[in-house]
Amino acid sequence: MANRLRNRYLYTPRQKLFAGLIALLVLGVPLFYGIRAWVTPEDRSCAADVERPQGSTECVGVNGDGYAFGVADLAEIAGLIQRENATLKPDTYATVAVLLPLTSPDAGMRIKVLHELQGAYALQHRANHESNSETPKIRLVLANTGKGNAHWQSTVEQLKGMTDGPARLRAVTGVATSSNEIRQAVAALTGAGIAVVGTTITADDIANGPGHNKYPGLARVSPTNSDEAKALAHFGKVNAAKALLVQDTRNGDHYTDTLKAAFSASLKGAPYEPQLFTSPPDPTEEGTTANTFRQITHLICDTRAETVFFAGRHTQLRQFINALGARGCTERPFTILTGDEGSYLGNDAQLNRAALKARLTVRYASLAHPDAWRPAPGRPVPATGGSTVAYDTFVGDIARAAKKPVALADGQAIVAYDAMATAVHAIRQATPDKAAYPELADVPVQWPQVKGSLRVQGASGWICLDNFGNPYNKAVPIVELAQDGTQRFVAIAWPEGKPPAESCLPPSKG
Repeated sequence: MANRLRNRYLYTPRQKLFAGLIALLVLGVPLFYGIRAWVTPEDRSCAADVERPQGSTECVGVNGDGYAFGVADLAEIAGLIQRENATLKPDTYATVAVLLPLTSPDAGMRIKVLHELQGAYALQHRANHESNSETPKIRLVLANTGKGNAHWQSTVEQLKGMTDGPARLRAVTGVATSSNEIRQAVAALTGAGIAVVGTTITADDIANGPGHNKYPGLARVSPTNSDEAKALAHFGKVNAAKALLVQDTRNGDHYTDTLKAAFSASLKGAPYEPQLFTSPPDPTEEGTTANTFRQITHLICDTRAETVFFAGRHTQLRQFINALGARGCTERPFTILTGDEGSYLGNDAQLNRAALKARLTVRYASLAHPDAWRPAPGRPVPATGGSTVAYDTFVGDIARAAKKPVALADGQAIVAYDAMATAVHAIRQATPDKAAYPELADVPVQWPQVKGSLRVQGASGWICLDNFGNPYNKAVPIVELAQDGTQRFVAIAWPEGKPPAESCLPPSKG
């Protein structure tokens, strides 16, 4: 009986055909998709000229069409840039790229990136609409190097390919961190003849100078770490006998390396050896340095020090402040002096504000501050080195960069605006009469002439470049972290000890 049923229902021609179709379906569908995946590569594109590199989920590349690289906070500013770019007619513009780690997961870097893009856009709009119809017009594009600038190489190669053809890339700005990756990116760009204007790079060894020209065509609008240290020393009049240095031993970080060298020069004759810590390979990570700082604070209490120079990045700076606020010798006041990484502290949610009430003063050399060029009772604006008019112009321009007021206390938007102003100045100075735009090679050679009456009237102060593209005696706002965590302007300090002369001509270094 069972055999008859099996023969009737399982082995009839109809059942054989049905079973064969089922088997083909089960085996064939995966095979079909496997073959198609093998023949057709995975689509890794994100937007025009932007894609995900192999092994990465980040969208990397160059875009000026409104793409925000998957970062929601950048959608508004990317849209404003796209709208401005859409108004430009072919053959009337030159392109400037803002090179930044747009997809960084670090909260402080994300705020920095947003503010820099807002500052760059504000100047783009001014250049295109409020500069007496000067030419060429300016197209702005966003260039993402990814977390930790890990994908700088592919993005730089894209930028190098944009110098010819309709894009006419003539300058790159941004390049905002003093890291090894950025040093290589700057070398590659300038080696290809592209003018570069650094916003917040301050390391002394990502710069040109007498006897070396590693980065031909590089200009900077921020003072070097050495100049920051000199300005702090002039301002604070620190007694080396009552000071010590806390420094990072991680190698390859040009910001930290040059900052500790500059601070060491200011502390000649100090009685104490530096206190050392080692940050993680990615200094935005917490690591275990908080444990080290707990021990260092005990040793600091054992000294006669009153001033602590800190050479390290902002994550470790915040950890150190938190630890020093909980020290055992809270009856003794301390002042921490550090570089411009201190500007991140105002937005750092992990900073223990209570530590600032434990007789602890934190001051840093900022790159810009909204109160630096605003007069206040007992604090007149210097007669040279910058102006209220230039800063007020910036304030009017930055209002266009967002529906809500742009936060200015960290100085990032101000410096990015000035870097764009410097790039546009060089592009237009290099454009011959009756020409629509300059040749690529004519832009980077403009830097030695950006001085005197040809200086850039920056919102952060005068930008007078020496023959190597470095700002001469640039204003350095000294900022104090108030007890409520706000960033309070204290005074302008100067690397040379006083403001520049009206002529703003750098002296001979021969």
